[in-house]
Amino acid sequence: MSKCSIGLLALSSLFLSGAAIAQEKIKVGVTATLEGTYTVLGEDGMRGHQTALNVLGKKIGDKELEFIVASTDATPDSAVRAVRKLIEQDKVQILLSPLSGDEGIAVKNFAKTHPELTFINAASGAQETTYVDPAPNFFRYNMDGAQWQIGLGKYAYEEKKYRKIATVGEDYSFIYTQVFGLVLEFCGAGGQVTNRQWVPLGTKDFASVIAALPDDVDAIYLGLGGADAVNFLNQYQQAGGKAHLMGGSIMIDQTILSSKGNAKNALIGTIAASGQADTWEDPGWQKFVKAYQDAFPPNKRFPSPSLLATNYYNSTMALILALRQVNGDLSNNQAKYKEALAKIELDAPNGKIKLDSNRQAIGTNFVTEVVDDGKGALFSKVVKVIPNVNQTLGYDPAVFSKIGLPSRTVPECKKY
Repeated sequence: MSKCSIGLLALSSLFLSGAAIAQEKIKVGVTATLEGTYTVLGEDGMRGHQTALNVLGKKIGDKELEFIVASTDATPDSAVRAVRKLIEQDKVQILLSPLSGDEGIAVKNFAKTHPELTFINAASGAQETTYVDPAPNFFRYNMDGAQWQIGLGKYAYEEKKYRKIATVGEDYSFIYTQVFGLVLEFCGAGGQVTNRQWVPLGTKDFASVIAALPDDVDAIYLGLGGADAVNFLNQYQQAGGKAHLMGGSIMIDQTILSSKGNAKNALIGTIAASGQADTWEDPGWQKFVKAYQDAFPPNKRFPSPSLLATNYYNSTMALILALRQVNGDLSNNQAKYKEALAKIELDAPNGKIKLDSNRQAIGTNFVTEVVDDGKGALFSKVVKVIPNVNQTLGYDPAVFSKIGLPSRTVPECKKY
């Protein structure tokens, strides 16, 4: 054999070995709202994701996970652009996406155009994402916004004796879903929701909203998050607002409770509901909090993980554990992997999570109250823990389907 032939064989072997090494990576695309109103949520979501990698590692047998991150701004178009770029340019095989409600509906629909890939919801919580025409390759390991409100309406009516409330919420699908869960339970117990106001994401001036709040209510429910929540609280304090407050899941969250300034102190005593509670004494939760705290300097994180951090942690956990179950086998349009994802049950930091037939989480919910720790830090204190909350909120599926999809006016304030 000539020296030239030997050289070509050696070169060919080198290229083949390089290709083999390249094939040892499993590429995962991750999106988060790293710009816009929900930037602070996206940043902590990514901290939760990194915490999961610190705990679980990135090895899948003899393969290595490679993560590529793309930024969104909570709009559907930005989410689809990010996901498309990750698939078409970065050639990812699995998507961990998205964070926000309208993004979730858009990405679910986009997932149907790529049935060969797997989409794992990162944190979005609009009901419609998994309840209406779900995508077979889209898996959500967090509850939706209505599930996250279970327990709050009854607690407000039965324990706080609230009879009339008003709501202020961001005008999009996730907050529609949150208010949906609240109204069903509060009105079902006998309460009245006399006023519902909706504001665009990114609202800076809440003067007209605050002026229009009714005086004859026992409490005001705030379905706001990120910069919107902080702006409202500052302006409400300046206007001399004194009403009892109730909070949605991203309102009573470390993304707001740890914000700068004193306006957040108006939230002390506020009742809320969420998929987690800062003060829960469960060992699994406490272990997660410590892992999150140890992963970042105190000035680069919150005192306790936000709901977004927890959701991203759980979604990343599901992604990795299911991959390990199938030893990284993504053949046949990832069939074995999708089957493993559908069946996996997570012993998550915020309670056990399993999926229903629509690949939607059934999990644990927490009614909470905001407290000061005596050192100026605010936390959500556990009031009640409610396990096994499903997407139809305990209603017969036939009854639930007739209520209608969450919107500005649905559900009506009545007992169904």
